[in-house]
Amino acid sequence: MSLNVLKIAALAGDGIGPEVMREAVKVLHAVEKKHAITFQITEAPVGWAGIDAAGKALPDETLTLCRGSEAILFGSVGLPERDPTIPKEERPERAALLRLRKEFGLFANLRPVRLYQTLAHTCPLQPERQGDGIDLLVVRELTGGMYFGQPKKTEDVEIDGVKFRRAIDTMVYTTPEIERIAHVAFQSAQSRRKKVTSIDKANVLENGVLWREVVTKVGAQYPDVVLEHMFVDNGAMQLMLRPTQFDVMLCENMFGDILSDEAAALAGSLGMLPSASLGARSGERTFGFYEPAGGTAPDIAGKNLANPIAQILSTALMLRYTFGLNDAAMAIENAVGQAIDSGLRTGDIYTAKDPAARRIGTAEMGSAIAAAI
Repeated sequence: MSLNVLKIAALAGDGIGPEVMREAVKVLHAVEKKHAITFQITEAPVGWAGIDAAGKALPDETLTLCRGSEAILFGSVGLPERDPTIPKEERPERAALLRLRKEFGLFANLRPVRLYQTLAHTCPLQPERQGDGIDLLVVRELTGGMYFGQPKKTEDVEIDGVKFRRAIDTMVYTTPEIERIAHVAFQSAQSRRKKVTSIDKANVLENGVLWREVVTKVGAQYPDVVLEHMFVDNGAMQLMLRPTQFDVMLCENMFGDILSDEAAALAGSLGMLPSASLGARSGERTFGFYEPAGGTAPDIAGKNLANPIAQILSTALMLRYTFGLNDAAMAIENAVGQAIDSGLRTGDIYTAKDPAARRIGTAEMGSAIAAAI
């Protein structure tokens, strides 16, 4: 392993963000000792914390730090109860998250969904639908589609003497955008169970026709990977009926947003699910943005109740995809599994029906995982 200093920008954000980030950093320090790695972890405000500190959700100093780092470890942003009159362009979800995605060209979102066997009772599906275990990866294109297509506007119109407002969102994809996310999906499948299910709506949408055509051409370059196409409505249903059929699900932006949250429910809690957003590879590094799948959960912030596992597992993805430290990443993942298998539970995954379960807090879970490393 490299002994170089690995530069990480840690942006905890709002709500439970600082609490779960603290535990992730604790785990990274355990990794340093165990694997002879040196991290330079620099914290900076973002979201409402950024607005309070510097007047905007992504302060200039924070952005400068990110540009000088090799990866961003992100918490969560957004507090619904804060000033609702702030312009939508200045709210953290747009001014921070979307800005960072654009700034660093983060086009590929990877969200692994795994149901631990000892947490099978937290899954909403009956045991017979869980099979031998749920383990899938949603690969979502992150910078195209309806979220970014132009024109995008709300306007006042008059037709046949009737005045009303009309909202327009445009769904656009180009061949290169589809090609690069397809390569990510097929390469991911090669290190998993070698199957890609591409999700589209080719029976209705023109971009779905192009999506299917391009993905098929890219798939021909990976003869060791099985490719199947599935309409998005059927994909949503199949996730509930037989999720074990999926290995890698390849989705455009909006479909991936929806299906990855649906898939997340299969793991029993959003607090268990990490994610990685990746840019193009540059030299030996792939710049990445790593965050838990859940939100700020302001109702439990500061109460030592949040589950830090998603944030901790996000650090494992960071070690794997940006720094190429697969052994260290596996050490974190194995430590999480050890903590879960030993019966340790934060409130979101705890049930009194499990006699082996012991309810603990955010800090206790982080310490247990660090100790297991």
